[in-house]
Amino acid sequence: MALKITDDCINCDVCEPACPNTAIFQGPEIYEIDPTRCTECVGHFDEPQCRVVCPVDCIPLDLLHVESPEQLLDKYRRLTASADTPAR
Repeated sequence: MALKITDDCINCDVCEPACPNTAIFQGPEIYEIDPTRCTECVGHFDEPQCRVVCPVDCIPLDLLHVESPEQLLDKYRRLTASADTPAR
């Protein structure tokens, strides 16, 4: 599953730089997570880094974007493969 940020977010700015997939961005009112880029840090870390650094525990699983560990790993591979491809 991807993760999401709830309305409990205090905009402390610590989650965005912690995300290795650049899935976190400043939304109109609070930070948001792009589910197409969120791998829950699969492939990078043993646990989601945004959840590790969040001081208010406002980053639960996003039940609207259910993915298996295998799907998250595939997404990680696609994201990192495109980053490794040289520009033409």
